Amino acid sequence: MSVMRKKIAEHMVMSKRTSPHVHSAFEIDFTKVDEIRKARKGEYEKAGGKLTYMSFITKACADALKKVPIVNASVDGADIIFKKDINIGVAVALDWGLIVPVVKNADKMSLLEISKAIADVAARAREKKLKPEDVQGGTFTITNPGVFGALFGMPIISQPQVAIVGVGAVEKRPVVLDDAVTIRLRAYMTIGYDHRVIDGAIADEFMQVVKKMIENWDAAA
Repeated sequence: MSVMRKKIAEHMVMSKRTSPHVHSAFEIDFTKVDEIRKARKGEYEKAGGKLTYMSFITKACADALKKVPIVNASVDGADIIFKKDINIGVAVALDWGLIVPVVKNADKMSLLEISKAIADVAARAREKKLKPEDVQGGTFTITNPGVFGALFGMPIISQPQVAIVGVGAVEKRPVVLDDAVTIRLRAYMTIGYDHRVIDGAIADEFMQVVKKMIENWDAAA
């Protein structure tokens, strides 16, 4: 194993040993988000951003973490540590491993600022130009196996965090709406959570906030 592979292996084994993992899956409609993305893609590129589905998902998760703060916590013995900052790690797959640069204070960013931050750290990750502080301080993580065609993933929590979201492939699917079959752009999103401190009802409450925001995105935001 390379040095990076050894560290990933140690971290994943430790996480499975530490946290009792539970996963819930939600199907989320991205049709409205896709319309906004297509309409504003050029505008964001001119401003130095890249308007991807991940930009919307990160923004939605940041808002949900504010509303359900225990998902943005960590565990210290018998204590639950609620984090003041919302720092979202975005997993980037590289030829030589996986790295998770962190978007700091994501809850205080606009959609444009988030899109620029993700584009920046992802590009620097691929160019091996990340600084140590770029991968430190994360309080929550999003990983995107859907970019490789996976319908959904069951990701392992990045310790000492207590939750992680996995994003499946965003694709056209037949859906029944108002008793009629129509085509909508949909994806499965999973949340993996630490059952020591997060119960199913709390994890599902968090995902309901994410789902509602994505499906009813304010185009003026």
